[in-house]
Amino acid sequence: MCDCAVLCVWLTLFLLRTIRCAACIISRMTITITTSNVNGIRAAQRKGITKWAERNTPDIWCMQEVRAPQTDIDRIINGFKTAYGQLTALNEICRIKGRAGVALLSDLPVVAQRYGLPGLDEDVDSGRWIEADIRTPQGYIVTVVSVYVHAGNADDPVKMEQKYCFLNAMLNRMSQLRDEAAHGGKQAVLCGDFNIAHTPLDIKNAKANETHAGFMPAERAYVDKWLNELEFVDVVRSLAGDIQGPYTWWSQRGRAFDNNVGWRIDYQLATPELAETARGFVIDKAPSYDARWSDHAPLTISYDV
Repeated sequence: MCDCAVLCVWLTLFLLRTIRCAACIISRMTITITTSNVNGIRAAQRKGITKWAERNTPDIWCMQEVRAPQTDIDRIINGFKTAYGQLTALNEICRIKGRAGVALLSDLPVVAQRYGLPGLDEDVDSGRWIEADIRTPQGYIVTVVSVYVHAGNADDPVKMEQKYCFLNAMLNRMSQLRDEAAHGGKQAVLCGDFNIAHTPLDIKNAKANETHAGFMPAERAYVDKWLNELEFVDVVRSLAGDIQGPYTWWSQRGRAFDNNVGWRIDYQLATPELAETARGFVIDKAPSYDARWSDHAPLTISYDV
């Protein structure tokens, strides 16, 4: 083989290695964050959540309505480690059996963790809020929150009072997160089932639901405060624009799923600097009703941080 041919082969191999290395670097510059209400992690496991994890492996995975004892949570999450390898798992169980429960999984380093909202001591408020400070591959620290807001019930004043109490505590903590991010501190993203559809774009039958929990004006006003006063960004709405939906939850009753009669109540709300790095989202709606492992679809957003 002549010297020119040898040189060409060498250059080709060098370029291929360079391209592969560049692709690896780019892939690690983008992190994926998923939020999903699992509607009971034991039921979700029976219906295929482990296979979903193997196919998707988000870098950070926030779960809500885990609703299981610690031994079962550990067993199921250990099953995810086959796909992940190293995985840090945090969770908080509701002190009322069979209620709420949130979890946060990360294959990125967790440098700090906090449980619960300050000022909320009632059992019904437990298992609804986890914060983790997570180091990205580039060395930035981002605060990620897994949150599950009370559903409420318009016919039950006690349940609505519990919801508003939780939302008020959220406002206080979100103000602190906003202030830290605005003054050069950690950026933050809240991921979870907020149980509020913000505008008529976020719900199929808006007019018929104005007196129902999840779409009452007093509830929606909190979202206005998060986005306007506190300047958090509804990342999906920012990326999708003013389109109907895309929905993340469908009632189990009737043919809501088949007819796409849904609500958008699962969000990722990010501080502005972090929101600007969002590159795309996927709402992984199952192909059919019987293929679902939850009545919610997982929402995944990629960020170039």
